[in-house]
Amino acid sequence: MSSGIAGSRGTSVRRIALGALIVVTAFNALSAVGGGLAVLATNGLGMPESMLANGPFDSFLWPGIILLVVVGGTQLLATVLLVLRREASLLGAAVAGFGMVIWIFVETGIIAGISWLQVLYFVTGTVQLILVFALLGVAAWLPRAPLRRPPIAAAASSQ
Repeated sequence: MSSGIAGSRGTSVRRIALGALIVVTAFNALSAVGGGLAVLATNGLGMPESMLANGPFDSFLWPGIILLVVVGGTQLLATVLLVLRREASLLGAAVAGFGMVIWIFVETGIIAGISWLQVLYFVTGTVQLILVFALLGVAAWLPRAPLRRPPIAAAASSQ
């Protein structure tokens, strides 16, 4: 196999990993923003306030704001940075992924229970972090290279 083919394969794998990271991050952003808005609009989506007895909150107001602004906001910012191929995009995606995982741990501790949705978002946050680490070159199967704007977008922005 020539180095040109191997290089092209590495580029394809990086594109797939970056595309997957954008999809997972966008999914997490939409879920957290939508979930935060729903929690705020319905005062807990029908969950009893007694679920908050083990935590610092006496209503769903602050959990809804945190889910919307902190979790959803970091995921949304990371999605935008990734789509625009900004230098800080992987850092943003890592912060957002860790935020998602921490949110799930804290949430399950406060409500003293677990649901399939929490498992889903723990998995998506973990996948997000795995993809970030892979794109940073931690995984040997994915060669490290900076995220660059596509040539067409770079040329258009310089005009």
